[in-house]
Amino acid sequence: MREEAARGLEDARRRTTRLTDIDEPELTTQHSPLMSPLVWDLAHIGQQEDLWLLRGGDSRAQGLLSARVEQLYDAFEHPRASRVSLPLLTPAEARSYLADVRGRVLDALERADDDRIFDYVMVEQHEQQHVETMLATHQLRDGAPILGAGSPLPPGRDVPHDSVLVPAGSCTLGVDARDEPWSLDNERPAHTVDLPAFRIGRVPVTNAEWQGFVDAGGYDEPHWWSERGWKHRQEAELERPLFWSAGASRRRFGHHEDIPADEPVQHVSFFEAEAYAAWAGARLPTEQEWEKACVWDPGLGRRRRWPWGDSDWTPALANLGGDALGPAPVGAYPAGASPYGAEQMIGDVWEWTSSSFEPWPGFTPMLYADYSAPFFGGDYRVLRGGSWAVGGASIRPSFRNWDHPVRRQIFCGLRLAWDVV
Repeated sequence: MREEAARGLEDARRRTTRLTDIDEPELTTQHSPLMSPLVWDLAHIGQQEDLWLLRGGDSRAQGLLSARVEQLYDAFEHPRASRVSLPLLTPAEARSYLADVRGRVLDALERADDDRIFDYVMVEQHEQQHVETMLATHQLRDGAPILGAGSPLPPGRDVPHDSVLVPAGSCTLGVDARDEPWSLDNERPAHTVDLPAFRIGRVPVTNAEWQGFVDAGGYDEPHWWSERGWKHRQEAELERPLFWSAGASRRRFGHHEDIPADEPVQHVSFFEAEAYAAWAGARLPTEQEWEKACVWDPGLGRRRRWPWGDSDWTPALANLGGDALGPAPVGAYPAGASPYGAEQMIGDVWEWTSSSFEPWPGFTPMLYADYSAPFFGGDYRVLRGGSWAVGGASIRPSFRNWDHPVRRQIFCGLRLAWDVV
């Protein structure tokens, strides 16, 4: 476990370095008010590692930064839009701080008790999550490409764009620490629910299918939208997914390219996903339905660790890790299908669900008590499954992401669901 934690930390740092080894103006510019300047993320990663691994979460203890500087990286104190105006560390100072913290952390890891290894993996997950956030910042920036084109992905195949049946019955949702030791507090505890039968899309909704919604005037017809969704669609003047042009092209990390028809659509908000589902004669799944369809094995009467079984992820099973810089075409991962036949439930795009973010029964905060609890009951919708951009220990079928229903700069798409009557 110690070696696994060390490898995870180093993998996250490799990804961070790749995204921040760029010219200083790119790091200090705020490319969108939705996102921090990249240099803030860089030092924040180090500040959290310092706090949780060198000081045991005691914010009153002196860190490697002065208290005055450290408070600049408090995500609750400083909203993203205001961070560019703060007297932040320079890129050189942030890199030096990051390296200093990491050297001390790896020394501490060698001496850490086994019951503290979770802390190190929690910090790795935090950095991996910021890597995904920094990738979203890179996508929002204007200008020539600086990340390259991405590594190749397996081809898709001619897969039916239909649904699979998930029969009624009980299943286990959530996990316990003994089964998933790196799971975070909002994923726990494991508990039994009884769900009615439903159908869920075999694959995520594709760009071609979304183009049909656009061509049919879906953005102009309030009938398909919720009251809140239609109000937002008008105020934000939504006409198509973020980064799509009026023609059949899009911008992706500075590249202008044709929109791949068979790729899962991404960069759509919850409100857009909700409207598309209504237009398609469907709905969004609840997160309970999504998790059952992903990992419950009706033949064995237990949950699998992953949709494909209990074996670890490989690149033949799902699109994770970020190197591809985009989703794979549908049908690319038949070996990664769930027990019910749903494909690509892990990786490619985060999938909006209809569920609000609430604690599972028996929720107990982990050592970072403010990770989940402050967000319960807010104006958030849960997303599941991860995207192509997630990496390391930061994704599991039980992992629960959440965001505001207007957000679409994240790598988010959708999968449809239907009642069974």
